[in-house]
Amino acid sequence: MEQNNSSDLLLVIDMQNVYTKGQEWACKGIEHASASILRLLNSQKTKQVIFTQYLATEHPDGVWKEYNKVNAAVNSDPWLNEMMPEFLPWVKTYPVFTKSVYSSFAIPEVVKAAKSRHLVISGVVAECCVLSTVLSAIDAGCKVIYLTDAVAGLSEVSRKETENIISYFAPLHTVLMTTEEYLLSDTPKSHLCYKVSGH
Repeated sequence: MEQNNSSDLLLVIDMQNVYTKGQEWACKGIEHASASILRLLNSQKTKQVIFTQYLATEHPDGVWKEYNKVNAAVNSDPWLNEMMPEFLPWVKTYPVFTKSVYSSFAIPEVVKAAKSRHLVISGVVAECCVLSTVLSAIDAGCKVIYLTDAVAGLSEVSRKETENIISYFAPLHTVLMTTEEYLLSDTPKSHLCYKVSGH
């Protein structure tokens, strides 16, 4: 489905303090990803924006119980779970929805908003919440625009590995591009896609 960028949905995944430099879950290159996301927000290229925030549930099931034990210190620190300072003004303008699993598609409001739109992906953690969200979005029938410089991961190597995985779904399901390429484009360009991989 071809459409203008103005109808795209920008999803900003879990840009919280715990992922910043010096913190337990610090992501490599988060400053660069943050700057790219702010550039997108300031451009107002997309009229639809949703922020997500990971907050551990008080009543987890299965392995999530062990997850909560291992990460109890992070889960109980309000500042670590808060959005990064540069995004606090933006979350007064755009909605923030919380989740207690990796995929943002566990949030009904995200599923509803993403329907029949191109979904622009940004945020953290590339190898975890971001990848899980992308795979859920693909299954939901979304065209995913993955902004390579607006996503941060645990390491540069694993971030690039995540890009490789997502590229296997191009060009039908995914498009990989930089923030600059997205801002200059009207619709995703096929030459920006990686080679298709069949089933």
